[in-house]
Amino acid sequence: MFGLIGHLTSLEHAQSVANELGYPEYADQGLDFWCSAPPQIVDDIQVTSITGQTIYGKYVESCFLPEMLASRRIKAATRKVINAMAHAQKHGIHITALGGFSSIIFENFNLHQFPQVRNVTLEFNRFTTGNTHTAYVICRQVEECSKRLGIDIRKATVAVCGATGDIGSAVCRWLAHRLQVGELLLVARNVERLTTLQQDLGKGRIMDLELALPTADVVVWVASMPKGLEIDPTILKQPCLLIDGGYPKNLANQIQHPNVYVLNGGIVEHSLDIDWRIMNIVNMDVPARQLFACFAESMLLEFENWYTNFSWGRNQITLEKMDKIGEVSIKHGFRPLLV
Repeated sequence: MFGLIGHLTSLEHAQSVANELGYPEYADQGLDFWCSAPPQIVDDIQVTSITGQTIYGKYVESCFLPEMLASRRIKAATRKVINAMAHAQKHGIHITALGGFSSIIFENFNLHQFPQVRNVTLEFNRFTTGNTHTAYVICRQVEECSKRLGIDIRKATVAVCGATGDIGSAVCRWLAHRLQVGELLLVARNVERLTTLQQDLGKGRIMDLELALPTADVVVWVASMPKGLEIDPTILKQPCLLIDGGYPKNLANQIQHPNVYVLNGGIVEHSLDIDWRIMNIVNMDVPARQLFACFAESMLLEFENWYTNFSWGRNQITLEKMDKIGEVSIKHGFRPLLV
């Protein structure tokens, strides 16, 4: 059995869907209540591969909300993640993906140092961040959508915003060594990490966001959106492909321009309908078919009986692992979202 650990995008979103999740008593509660709410299994899932194989899973709502980080409720946020992991393990789930902020919180706050959750000792090989599949899907989106827009990727300038993160660094490796883009712009806040990444890649130019955006034919956004940041679409190249790999995804609402094409990054479509309801709640355009690539990674691991933390740790994603997860993604009927 596979599992998905997720969370809603805001307190307002959580309150609005509490009834659908089966918890009407949560609908009128404020942030303090959500800080103390325990994780809950709110959906049973059935997925069938194009090979004919069927697997089963469960969705664990962590009850984490992004406002917990914004309001400095760090202990509540970290508790949400490890409690949800313990909840999944107690229910016998073999491999579980940490979706949304869950994996970021786990890495940034070194939660591997706290394996004991009450009477449960976390077995970390039961969990994956899903970042390898997400990075692979984003790279395929860059390749295929660039072709559709007439952008020659071998001559194009590609900016990766959030280049030093786990997904961002993997995307940079693929762009540099597989797609061999014309010029790779590395954008992130930590200059030391950027320099290390640049040395590791053997190419790439470190650049501030303000200078990178007007220069790039393709922008891959895999960083948290700084509060108050607005991107003026008129400063971007035309045409420009902008892939929004963040969560929640909001660039499409912010950037409205006929020659700037914004694509939801890290989203896959399955060839067959999935029996679940959770993607309705997170507002996927085609909820029976579309899902986050990180969630799909746990499904792929279950299909293949690879019960291991396939994606784990910061900047450990290799091109070989991206090839491997990409191969089984195609095998079982997943494809990158391209429209």
